[in-house]
Amino acid sequence: MINGAHAIIYSKDADADRDFFRDVLKFPNVDAGHGWLIFGLPPSEVAVHPGTNNEHEFYLMCEDIDGFIADMKKRKVKCGPIHDQPWGKLTEVSLPGGGKVGVYQPKHPRPKSIVR
Repeated sequence: MINGAHAIIYSKDADADRDFFRDVLKFPNVDAGHGWLIFGLPPSEVAVHPGTNNEHEFYLMCEDIDGFIADMKKRKVKCGPIHDQPWGKLTEVSLPGGGKVGVYQPKHPRPKSIVR
């Protein structure tokens, strides 16, 4: 049976983005060999939306988007403006490798995590 999920973020500077997840976001990690870090994630969820096949998105969630943005600002990490959506308050975090990751404070109900 399924016992986890593995998300991948592609980056033009994977080492810098791994450092960001380790040092700024403080995600626990293991070295799979040669500095290839795999990060533990907080409880997660998946939704299925209508669209084209093989189109996927990745978001991090937080309890307080304003507090998150303030913390990132202290760390000199750029965040985009807050977009108030029916499902949550959304911003984007700029990664050192040039990409962006969405972060939102959900307004929708949250499911329980699978515990095995």
